[in-house]
Amino acid sequence: MKVAALQYTARDDLAHNRMMAGDLIAKAAMEGARLICLPECANLLARDKASLHELAERQENSAFLSMAKEAALSHDIWLSIGSCMIRTNDDERIANRHFIINPDGEITASYDKIHMFDADVNDGRRYRESDDFKAGSTPCLTTIDGHKSGLSICYDLRFAGLYHHYAKQEAEIILTPAAFTATTGTAHWHVLQRTRAIETGAFVIASAQTGTHDDGRHTYGHALIISPWGEVLDDAGPDGDMAMAELDFEDVRRARAALSAWQNQRYF
Repeated sequence: MKVAALQYTARDDLAHNRMMAGDLIAKAAMEGARLICLPECANLLARDKASLHELAERQENSAFLSMAKEAALSHDIWLSIGSCMIRTNDDERIANRHFIINPDGEITASYDKIHMFDADVNDGRRYRESDDFKAGSTPCLTTIDGHKSGLSICYDLRFAGLYHHYAKQEAEIILTPAAFTATTGTAHWHVLQRTRAIETGAFVIASAQTGTHDDGRHTYGHALIISPWGEVLDDAGPDGDMAMAELDFEDVRRARAALSAWQNQRYF
């Protein structure tokens, strides 16, 4: 399976983000990708809290999801929409929701980000996702083109238990879309992504936001595709628009035959 992990700079502009993502999906499909993965905040990275709450889409009438469904159908591809900012019906907070769309243009799975990014990382900003976002509570293992796949989003990457859960269920692909800050990305991005691949024996597909956004934050980029042995198969760098690689699922079996460390895990 050929896979593309996209990266771009989402703005406080739904139409702009929708057009940019659609163009990159078409480009990746033309290059033969069967699974195309978009980053966290695929539809919106708002300039402030007021704009976030004003522009967040409802799932049932999201123009971004409509575009993605049409793209999956027309290109005969699978899509991972790393996350959309989705307005919920029962709470004033927003859902940060990952979607899987099949080649028939149907949503087959969704996952709400479990771990909220509440941190001060010495970049001059204060991050408190729990103020505006409603945390999920349930992991999501789904099937993409016949391969078991575990869903996650950004800050989840720091919590190994979620990925051990997917490994125990024999996930072959783990999706880790993100909008990592430049500060934490420089220090931790490659190390954490490779660690998750090594400890689970799965392919890790890490789509990414990059550049400077309308709220002033700087994201790290470096969309990655990583083998089950921890090898970086492709890295989009800070300025590229995608990482792309062919996945050989025999690599999963070989890695797990050599090491299945999560099976020996002890908790203290």
